[in-house]
Amino acid sequence: MENGIDTVVILTEAISQIASCSSLLELDKTRLNLVGKQGIVTQLLKSIGSLSIEEKKSFGQKVNVLKLQIEAIIEEKKTALETKALSTQLEGEWIDVSLPVRASLPVLGAGSLHPLSQVQAELEQIFRGLGFSVVDGPEAEKEHYNFDALNIPASHPARDMQDTFWTKDKNVLRTHTSPMQVRALERMTPPLRIVAPGRCFRAERCDASHEHTFYQMEGMMVDREISISHLLYFMRTLLREVLGFEPKIRLRPGYFPFVEPGFELDIWFKNRWLELLPCGLVHPRVFELTGHDPKEWQGFAFGLGLSRLVMSRFEIDDVRHLQGCDLRFLRQFS
Repeated sequence: MENGIDTVVILTEAISQIASCSSLLELDKTRLNLVGKQGIVTQLLKSIGSLSIEEKKSFGQKVNVLKLQIEAIIEEKKTALETKALSTQLEGEWIDVSLPVRASLPVLGAGSLHPLSQVQAELEQIFRGLGFSVVDGPEAEKEHYNFDALNIPASHPARDMQDTFWTKDKNVLRTHTSPMQVRALERMTPPLRIVAPGRCFRAERCDASHEHTFYQMEGMMVDREISISHLLYFMRTLLREVLGFEPKIRLRPGYFPFVEPGFELDIWFKNRWLELLPCGLVHPRVFELTGHDPKEWQGFAFGLGLSRLVMSRFEIDDVRHLQGCDLRFLRQFS
């Protein structure tokens, strides 16, 4: 006993409390009472500061050993409870797989890739053939990558154009695949060519051509003396390969803080222009923010709307079909 506290007694009582827990919820409450922020052991550790120098070392060692013992016993109990819960679940869901299939049950055919997955795979193959690497990044993105490093500071009005979803830890569900421009420039040494397909999120009002969840493919090429003609060449090559014919396209001036100049590339679809591909030359500020000299390096970037490209490819008139679960729609692409 030291400082009026017997760690052996505390350990004995802790073992009894842990053993009496019959569920993971009870065990977690017991854990908090013992080694949580306000738990008994934590309070003992906090009290060490009031002891003499001689007492601190001896008592501190005992409390630390006590904490490790309790945590080990809790972990052992947790494993036992999880195993028991899994066993109970398996007993309830158990079926005899050796029984013959009832003739009255419908036989389901093999599944197939979603049209978005089909087109994404084709695009990746096309770009690999053009010397591009396929990269990936997080969907829950840091504000720095989604906005700040793309020349969109907190005060920038462009943020209002990308009203989006924030998590409790102050990350953002990425509003575009453009953060991969920054991540690639930080991790790779120019010259470089990358594409980054992925899912994006915005607080959009859903209609036939807008969804809160959609797919893009970001692309970027960085080298010396890159111009708009390089951009047009790669975009025409891409669309020709995907659509199977030379598409009718147009460039319109467009504003995006991370490219300068910026454009909207539209494609002629069903007797109307369909907005498909924001693009432009990488803004010098993006190079500066990622530690590259804009006088030495130039590049182009684009954000291909995968969802809209799939609509053009398969003549789908409502983007909401792509996020739905109607098998009648999906079976058309098997």
